[in-house]
Amino acid sequence: MLTRWMERIFDDQLAPARFVVLSVLALGDLRLLHRPEDPWDWALALGALAVCLAGCRAPLAAAVTLSALLVSGDLLGAHVGVPLKAMIAVSLFELALRTSGRRLAAGIGVTTVLLTLHALNAASAQVLPTLYRLSILAGLPLLFGAYVRLMRENARQARERVCEEERRRRSETLAARAAERTAIARELHDLVAHHVSSMVLRVGVARHVLTDVDPRMTEVLDDLHGSGAAALADLRRLVALLRDPAQVHDDPAVSLVEPAGLVEALEAALERGRQTGLTVSADVDPAIGGLDAVRGLTILRLTQEGMANVARHAGPAASARFSVRLDGDTVRLEIVDDGGRPDPAAAGVGATVRSGGHGLIGMTERAQLLGGRLAAGPVPGGRGWRLLAELPSGTAPSDGPVAAPGTDAVAGPAPQAPALATFSAPPPERPLGTLDRGGPLGGPGR
Repeated sequence: MLTRWMERIFDDQLAPARFVVLSVLALGDLRLLHRPEDPWDWALALGALAVCLAGCRAPLAAAVTLSALLVSGDLLGAHVGVPLKAMIAVSLFELALRTSGRRLAAGIGVTTVLLTLHALNAASAQVLPTLYRLSILAGLPLLFGAYVRLMRENARQARERVCEEERRRRSETLAARAAERTAIARELHDLVAHHVSSMVLRVGVARHVLTDVDPRMTEVLDDLHGSGAAALADLRRLVALLRDPAQVHDDPAVSLVEPAGLVEALEAALERGRQTGLTVSADVDPAIGGLDAVRGLTILRLTQEGMANVARHAGPAASARFSVRLDGDTVRLEIVDDGGRPDPAAAGVGATVRSGGHGLIGMTERAQLLGGRLAAGPVPGGRGWRLLAELPSGTAPSDGPVAAPGTDAVAGPAPQAPALATFSAPPPERPLGTLDRGGPLGGPGR
């Protein structure tokens, strides 16, 4: 606290305030306590005050000049010795505060000589007492100024050490992140990309080897080959981004789709769903093409996962309705399926393709990262499943929290909104497998 207090007082930004205080004190002393007796004394005192005020800019010249004025006043018989000595003390403080080394030693030496000459001009009986008083007059300001300068220097060095430590920690953090990203990229390349490329290669071989097969089988193989090739391309781009952090510009949510191509990317994701046998109707607002890359990537990933859930749980014979719209400062994405037609023969197969129950959790986390929310649950009164995500668009400030699914932020609950289960976090102490069971109304689970 003392260091901060002294730094503020003697900071250069407060120099005008110190000038005012020093001028008031000096003029008050000349007017009330040590009033000059003639105009020459006034001229000498005011000139010395001007030199003292300039001491913050040139402390060495000010200390020497004031000491010389004190000796000159003795020779001229002036009676302003006390005010001059006070100004010399101020100038010596500024000298010790703002200089060091040879300049400080030179200033002290010259000032000491001149003050000694002033003491020798006194009566012989007063020489030693005068020298003693002058040594105190010069020594205390010098010590105080050197102490304040040392404290300021220590504070500056401490701030530099803190900044350097912060830079070092940031550098270490960036290095650790780069190493982690490189390790992840290596694992993706060695494991996932290797297996995906092997699958694509084998499907391509099967397309050329198999002859006289059902055209529907050829269509399925073509779809598998195209999907695998697209996944492999995305994996390669992701590996490249992980290995070169400069490409992401310190943005961990780097997008693999350009904002202008979001509508086409969504259509491609829906087309993949149609190729699996789903009947998908889409209503895409073209305005979403103006969203930023992070929100565009989130919408694309939610669409891909949502359509994959429809194909996995409702079956290839299901019908789904997809819509994404920009409503003011909120983006609303909705996927509703009819539950499909139950196929007992596919029950065993369905058990083998079900995920570990992390789909909804991952989608919820994506929505929450942007300040939005996600809700999913069976469609009331019938079969099917409904997924609704609401995200802030980021194009305008929101006047309040994002309305809960099925409600309106102003008018209250919508009269025909279906009841949904809102996932705000992974359910505590609940087996993830419960998400894969069918809903109470017959709709497929997720």
